[in-house]
Amino acid sequence: MKFSDLAERQIRKAQAEGQFDNLKGAGKPLRSDFGADSVDAIGFRIMAEAGALPREVTLRKQVEDQTRLLQQTTDPAARRREMARLADLQLRLDIEQEARRKFSRD
Repeated sequence: MKFSDLAERQIRKAQAEGQFDNLKGAGKPLRSDFGADSVDAIGFRIMAEAGALPREVTLRKQVEDQTRLLQQTTDPAARRREMARLADLQLRLDIEQEARRKFSRD
């Protein structure tokens, strides 16, 4: 018996027993925390559940935080520093994303 057949059988059994009834988020689309395609999202999710986030995800969060900080900064000198920090983080993120794309192609 193939694994996919066994998995399908287990899913049908759980459905018949009502194990999927009233689950949190039922009827809603699955969350996509990582904004990546499905293959990357699966890999990122496995890593996150293991407590190991990829640098790309960590950098994406840092870019979001830095963008918020920049929006709140009013002093011109401080804004220049924060913009330089944001540019550095965005460059690092771009490098990580390109490395992942190259790795996925090979």
